[in-house]
Amino acid sequence: MARNIEIKAHANSFKRQLAAGEELSDQPLATLIQEDTFFNVPDGRLKLREFPDSPAMLIFYNRIDTQGPKLSDYHITETNDGAGLKSVLTKAYGIRAIVKKERSLYMSGRTRLHFDQVENLGEFIELEVVLSNDDSIEGGEAEAQDLMSKLNIQAQDLIDVAYVDLLEQV
Repeated sequence: MARNIEIKAHANSFKRQLAAGEELSDQPLATLIQEDTFFNVPDGRLKLREFPDSPAMLIFYNRIDTQGPKLSDYHITETNDGAGLKSVLTKAYGIRAIVKKERSLYMSGRTRLHFDQVENLGEFIELEVVLSNDDSIEGGEAEAQDLMSKLNIQAQDLIDVAYVDLLEQV
């Protein structure tokens, strides 16, 4: 099991916040085109993440839907047969929704800075402070709070749900 502390927020000034993310980053920008197919499951969230030119990833995660930094437990496996896996999961569980996005990814130490343009939703920022087994939740939360301040993420910008949940509200 892997875990991180994450936040998700509406971008209040996407270009300015993206530039701030570049200043904080210790690696070059990576741009990712992602299509996440969410499946109907009784607990947590299960999605198949597909990319145009790389293996797909099956991701299961659990987290409490609250605003601000929160713990997320997740499991990831890669597959070279995304279409086949999608077919099986669709037959077994049914598709809940599909989220399409362009993600600009920067890294700041152990934290992933995601600047997302989500189809039919808009522009968002997601921070994921990756925790090792020895890292404290409180330390991850403090790091997320510090980066929120540096990226000008305000309390009113925070959202407590996943993109799939927002899409269902549209």
